[in-house]
Amino acid sequence: MADDFRTTEVGERYAQALFDLADETGALNAVRADLKSLRAAWVDSADLRRLATSPVIAAEDQQKGLVAIADAARFHPTTRNFLGLLGQNGRARDLPGVIAGFETLYAKKTGVVAAEVVTAQPLDAAQLKSIQTALRGALGKDPELTTRVDPAILGGLKVKVGSKLFDASLKTKLDQMKFALKRA
Repeated sequence: MADDFRTTEVGERYAQALFDLADETGALNAVRADLKSLRAAWVDSADLRRLATSPVIAAEDQQKGLVAIADAARFHPTTRNFLGLLGQNGRARDLPGVIAGFETLYAKKTGVVAAEVVTAQPLDAAQLKSIQTALRGALGKDPELTTRVDPAILGGLKVKVGSKLFDASLKTKLDQMKFALKRA
């Protein structure tokens, strides 16, 4: 689900078009906020993922569904129209790639450093502050943090900044140990 959010060739093209339009019309921050909401909805809603990725749902129905979601969420008209176009073109399944591409373009333009922190259990305020402080020291600027809970990592954490991944999860350490034992 959340791993779906990586750039793709098609996603990058659509993201560039959306980014350029949002930038030209002064709606960059509004569209970005809409896409952040859409990203959270994608992770939380199996129905949204099914609407966008099911091969049995016609492009016209995907378009109607995405526009209905945009209307219900009161998205900016640029975002709403873009989602309609994505559905109409049968590209709703590329939405995660579009969101990832848009974030990359936004970060380049604004200098924002985004970091995703994945933990096995939710972080409390003190833990989040500690991670924020460590990242600020390592990056030289305040990162914009997003957090996600993934019980499959068992413990520890994963931190992704740009294309770099710091993986201190218990699952990865156990997998490495298992591999080392097999080779011994």
